[in-house]
Amino acid sequence: MAPLAPFVPPHEVIGEGPHRVVAIHGWFSDRSAYTALLPHLDRRAFSYALPDLRGYGRARGVPGEYTTSEAGRDLLALADHLGWERFSVLGHSMGGAVAQRLLAAAPHRVRRLVGVSPVPASGVPMAGEQWELFASAADRPDNRRAIIDLTTGNRHPDAWLDLMVRHSVEHIDPVAFRAWLDSWALEDFHEQIEGLPLPVRVVVGGHDPALSARVMRETWLRWYPAAELVELPAAGHYAADETPLELARVVEDFLTPDAG
Repeated sequence: MAPLAPFVPPHEVIGEGPHRVVAIHGWFSDRSAYTALLPHLDRRAFSYALPDLRGYGRARGVPGEYTTSEAGRDLLALADHLGWERFSVLGHSMGGAVAQRLLAAAPHRVRRLVGVSPVPASGVPMAGEQWELFASAADRPDNRRAIIDLTTGNRHPDAWLDLMVRHSVEHIDPVAFRAWLDSWALEDFHEQIEGLPLPVRVVVGGHDPALSARVMRETWLRWYPAAELVELPAAGHYAADETPLELARVVEDFLTPDAG
């Protein structure tokens, strides 16, 4: 039997610049997680590929394991499809774990890595009521709303929270959503990336109590020798929505020295 062809995720490419960037969404959204950021990106210096991971957006009906390691392989297939031998990676939340899986699979191909409120390669330990809140979110929109509200500091309008929940329900397969949790929260693969010398920038929101600056110092900044931390005081977990201008600046200022 012939091997299965690699899966190339549905995607769009924004920009025509020479520095190529794969931008990976998180647990609660498809590629549209970056919609508010897109108008502020430098399309002459950069080209951004925005994929939908399995179970999300245009890949909602695609079967799979729904794991970060599988997604890393899928995104390498996307890079091959685009003809991108070298590229940088941007990952938000769960997408930060996926970005590190891609890095672990092909460290020679990744120029720079940016994590935005990113899940560490060691996962996110949860227990008791906290685990139940997350594990039940696939079937309970109220749980999704509670998680989004908590991780943005209980500061945002009801209409925005409702929009975020409604989009997640409409664009994410619930079976995949639940399966993804077991991968990004429970898997520990940090030994595969520890010590890699590429430049890394970790961006956190000052109002995110979950993936905070403290968590990043105990994980990302310990494992990557060339890692640096930037905190956006006005953001929570969703900086692309909450502070898009500031996020565009800290992402592209970091990528620009290697933009040629």
